[in-house]
Amino acid sequence: MVSRVRVWLNRTYAENVFFMDQLRRNPADRAVEIHATHGDADSPVLAAADTAELEPEGLSPAGYVEYALDQCQRRGIDVFVPRLHQAAVVAHRAEFEAVGTALLAPPPEAVAVFHDKVIAYEAVQAIGVPVPPWWRVRGAEELVAAVEELEAAGHKACFKPASGAGGVGFRVITRSPFSMAQLNGFPSPYVPLDMVLDALAQAEEEVDWLVMPRLEQPEVSVDCLTGPDNRIRMAVGRTKNGRRRGFTLHEQWLEPARAIAEGFGLHYLSNIQFRMFGDRPVLMDVNTRPAGGLHQLSLCGINAPWAAVRLALGEDPGEVAPPFLGQDYTVVSGPRPLRSVTVPQQRLEETQQARPAVPAPINSVEVRAGQALPL
Repeated sequence: MVSRVRVWLNRTYAENVFFMDQLRRNPADRAVEIHATHGDADSPVLAAADTAELEPEGLSPAGYVEYALDQCQRRGIDVFVPRLHQAAVVAHRAEFEAVGTALLAPPPEAVAVFHDKVIAYEAVQAIGVPVPPWWRVRGAEELVAAVEELEAAGHKACFKPASGAGGVGFRVITRSPFSMAQLNGFPSPYVPLDMVLDALAQAEEEVDWLVMPRLEQPEVSVDCLTGPDNRIRMAVGRTKNGRRRGFTLHEQWLEPARAIAEGFGLHYLSNIQFRMFGDRPVLMDVNTRPAGGLHQLSLCGINAPWAAVRLALGEDPGEVAPPFLGQDYTVVSGPRPLRSVTVPQQRLEETQQARPAVPAPINSVEVRAGQALPL
């Protein structure tokens, strides 16, 4: 009898309820039990898990590693997919292996390279992958100099934190003054330069921003699956142009993604994003974790989460190629159940109780960018 697989996702994105769904619907029909932890008791990820816990707040990275090791040993975790404190966790891979847990994450060297976008751009440039022009700025004078140089070349300037994820802190610089146009419309990423300079003048600490031209669509996110041998098993591009989404296997996107994933040892699941600068694709960002939209590859007949878990368990899935490319689609939000109590209930393993066929919770939350629908 094939044993169950126990997977833990820590403080992950709400969209990963679909990651969990795919693990349970794996083509091998293998039993998968999922443990989830989060700082928000109302995270839909907690409701979707078989067992769940609230994470303690205020732990240092070292303290979090101790907490994670305890979780893995106490819960019998086979595969841990770390998002929070990923860098600290992967630095202790041997200790997790000692308690029987495989980490579905790259080695610490790869995580370190792509934690800082400036270091990342310098590194990928060195292996021949095109990047946009960029400036690292710490204060007002450097910001103005970068913006003026970009505008002189006919570009819109934008900035984002040198380290960060999920588009947090991304803004586009405009010379237009703040007016009722901003107040009458939806919130926008555009921000007047004089307001940014005023904020910098009042700031008590210097910033650490990456300033670059605003890149054009399409945006292509290449989902990669790479083995510990640095050999890639899967590379599929997901395209985004406004509301329209689709898939691509064009080498102008896949070839540089493979070079990055294999060249820097981005083991297991990574997501490498490109946009257009003029008439050529350039690197926008690299995520050393599964993308929130990874489940959309199911429209191409691929169960990427299960292939990655197999690889982490030492069961090489071989080449994971889409049997077809799904039609263009768009993304809408939808309801997901929440736990009916504030503190997540636990499934009682000791009593060997079967999971109910219908979830008990009746509360719900919207998962944004979740369900894919054809156009």
